[in-house]
Amino acid sequence: MAQYDYDLFVIGAGSGGVRAARVAAALGKRVAVAEDRYLGGTCVNVGCVPKKLFVYGAHYSEDFHDANAYGWQLEGRPRLDWATLRDNKNKEIERLNKVYASLLENVGAQLINGYASLRDAHSVTVNDQHFTAERILVATGGWPFVPEFPGSEHVITSNEAFYLEQFPEKVLVVGGGYIAVEFAGIFNGLGADTELIYRRDLFLRGFDKDVREFVRDEVSKKGVKLAFNADIEGITKLADGRLRAQLNNGETRTVDTILYATGRKPKIEGLGLDRVGVATSKDGAILVDEHFQTNVPSIYALGDVVGRIQLTPVALAEGMALVKHLYQGDDRLLNYNAIPTAVFCQPNIGTVGLSEEEAKEQGLDVAIFSSTFRALKHTLSGSDERCLMKMVVDKITDKVLGVHMVGADAGEIMQGIAIAMKAGATKAIFDQTIGIHPTSAEEFVTMREPVR
Repeated sequence: MAQYDYDLFVIGAGSGGVRAARVAAALGKRVAVAEDRYLGGTCVNVGCVPKKLFVYGAHYSEDFHDANAYGWQLEGRPRLDWATLRDNKNKEIERLNKVYASLLENVGAQLINGYASLRDAHSVTVNDQHFTAERILVATGGWPFVPEFPGSEHVITSNEAFYLEQFPEKVLVVGGGYIAVEFAGIFNGLGADTELIYRRDLFLRGFDKDVREFVRDEVSKKGVKLAFNADIEGITKLADGRLRAQLNNGETRTVDTILYATGRKPKIEGLGLDRVGVATSKDGAILVDEHFQTNVPSIYALGDVVGRIQLTPVALAEGMALVKHLYQGDDRLLNYNAIPTAVFCQPNIGTVGLSEEEAKEQGLDVAIFSSTFRALKHTLSGSDERCLMKMVVDKITDKVLGVHMVGADAGEIMQGIAIAMKAGATKAIFDQTIGIHPTSAEEFVTMREPVR
């Protein structure tokens, strides 16, 4: 509308915000995007992209070992030059930042550098300038959460882990989610003496129990020490710069670095939500309806800041769905069922659909198909790494309800499985599919008899 500076003003240039801005601008809408930190959001800068690059780097230690059995002779002991990995990663992130800027520029969206806060239902303030908009979209993402305790100021989060000046010799990772498990594998693979501690009895809560237990065993075999039912009560910085952690079980740990991966919270500080009256949940997530509209009709929110499923592809899908709803009259709701995901621990986890526990909680009568084996590669390498594949099948309809894998390239394999599940594949269809031999993936079409 002419009385506003913009049709859509987006706060936050992460995956969801940029997608919504790009698509809306391509439709001829007047769009602005405000970002005070870095283009691309968490995923590009301090999330999935640099993390995956570090996972690649960490896995080379195993590759060097495995290569010997294949006839490759490495002279001397391989040595990590941390600065090379870190700085090359930084260059790639900087390249992606420029790509995001170009994507916005090419469709005519205006990029405003600065922290935006809501002034009222139709205006925002950035760098002491006021801008008006018919609609405002909040897509500010999430931020690592560290509980307060004596010495908590000495810890780092995943944000800082990507930019360490020196690579630590000894690391303590605290947390039980996928970020904690992934970084424990990264530090361990890059050569640090690594321990993961978690206050409950098993990490990766919410994943299939067989997967959790299998990953526990595989991670341990690779050298990551695990301490469950333990937590830090306090941290003291020693004269030599190392950190001494006092645990609640009476034990202590002295390490170079302590990384806290104890969850993320919606990044809403300073947004002015209270000023405008935008409703939030107890944990700070912005409350929205099925079309991402808040209780203030002109203000919308999506991505990690609404606290639904915190995955980059989900934020991208939400941004697309919002623009279609607002400007193309497409009111189809986003389907959050059977969203595939991966955890880039070592070995990887790939999963889609229901876990065995979730299926049973829903009262479904299920058949469980499962297989564990050593991949062909390791029959020569000598590694005792094993692979797990599991299917949860509805015994009445034969429909595949969930598929889970722990093993090399699990994320790559699970993407194709997810398509089959979205299409409603039954176990009979999997059984009728010819496998690709010799691959690990063929196991998904050769598991004939249920284990229970």
